[in-house]
Amino acid sequence: MARAEDDTATTTDLAQAVRRLGRASVLVVGDAMLDQYVCGQVERVSPEAPVPVLAVERELAMPGGAGNVVRNLGALGAAVAFVSVVGDDQAGSDLTGLIGGQPGVEPWLLVEGGRITTTKIRMLAHGQQLLRVDREQTSPIHPKLAERLLRIARDAMAATSVTILSDYRKGVLAGDLPGQLIAAARQAGRRVLADVRGGDAASYAGADVLLTGRRDLARASGLPVDDDAAIAAAAEALRHAHGFGAVLVGRGEAGVTLAHEGDTVHLRGEAMEVFDVSGAGDTAVATLGAALATGATLTLAARLANLAARIAMGRVGTAVVREQDFLAALSPEHGVLRKIVSPETAAEQIERWRRRGLRSGVVLGCFDPLGPGHQHLLTQARARCDRLVVALADDAEVRRRKGADRPLQMEADRAARLAALAAVDLVVTGHDGPPSALLQTLRPDLLVTGGTAPVADWSGDVLQGERLAEPA
Repeated sequence: MARAEDDTATTTDLAQAVRRLGRASVLVVGDAMLDQYVCGQVERVSPEAPVPVLAVERELAMPGGAGNVVRNLGALGAAVAFVSVVGDDQAGSDLTGLIGGQPGVEPWLLVEGGRITTTKIRMLAHGQQLLRVDREQTSPIHPKLAERLLRIARDAMAATSVTILSDYRKGVLAGDLPGQLIAAARQAGRRVLADVRGGDAASYAGADVLLTGRRDLARASGLPVDDDAAIAAAAEALRHAHGFGAVLVGRGEAGVTLAHEGDTVHLRGEAMEVFDVSGAGDTAVATLGAALATGATLTLAARLANLAARIAMGRVGTAVVREQDFLAALSPEHGVLRKIVSPETAAEQIERWRRRGLRSGVVLGCFDPLGPGHQHLLTQARARCDRLVVALADDAEVRRRKGADRPLQMEADRAARLAALAAVDLVVTGHDGPPSALLQTLRPDLLVTGGTAPVADWSGDVLQGERLAEPA
């Protein structure tokens, strides 16, 4: 039996499940990669060949592959044990540092001599990808290293609730290692989620949940996947063929299909503007694993995974989804409330805007109360940039600046009023410390000030708002 939606869980149920995600403890085993972004501008063609010349402005690096699953779990506040293999090269060292620096993550990154750490270098200009350069070695890891990895994973299973196997076909989960890990998890009484690329479902026989894409489902099942009915039939056939407890099929913009216990549910989700599907699968499996680890039913966990993937697809590049992103999307007023974010989320969004070639501006202020002069300032400031961010002073800071009888409006009210303005794209709350520290986190292209006083240690572009409106 196939159903278009599952409506047994209310929005309140989903929100409560989201708030529990931070209590999860998850083991991730799989292929770690290093994702590098080289961003700049193209203003001329090379005289040596008919190719663009990229004038590099900044370079970024972050964990990819199974490392991105770990990154997403960390963003949810979960405790994570991560077991993988890197090469004895600079990329491996950089990746180890990036993963080890994440809070709540216990990394076990084994080093294989002579191995190349998988690295994907993306070169971007004006938000568009010009070229991707891959360095990788896909041969299986050394058998002795596989034995050590298995021993470490077995020990880590005792301290975690769910195991995620993230197979990008880069050699870590090769041969009979997946089967051994699944057997160890079963012996320890732990659920196993297998996120598999390339259609190799047989190696993961017996997993509690197989996560796959539509194309890989067709490859693994040998059946057509042209419509809902065909996808449901192929997923159910694959589930029976290899003894999976469930099969979750990612379908990009169309949502996900969950086949389990003789039932199939097609989860569509809210329509959102899709910018980039890369990394959305990692976000989905991280959310599914965290939800199951905290006691959610499989269908409820699948709904959260679908929502997480859709939020991630609305962003450029591999992105994480945090609790506040879920709650904003679940809110009836999410179009407004989703604008209210933490400094970390704002920094990630500003960077995504920058990759798309969009110029961001930041306004610092109390806005207590929000008056016509403020609104004029914000409207004029928005006209000077592509995206406008308001960094809102908290109640304690307003009291320090304005006196003991302030604020007249609490921070949550001021944030909601600002977020309701069409000129404002994000409102940043929950920050403390000097403005210069916040600006270093956000790294905007433009700072808009209400008056003439400069911000210490800020050397970027400044628009003095005194000519536009009264001070904020």
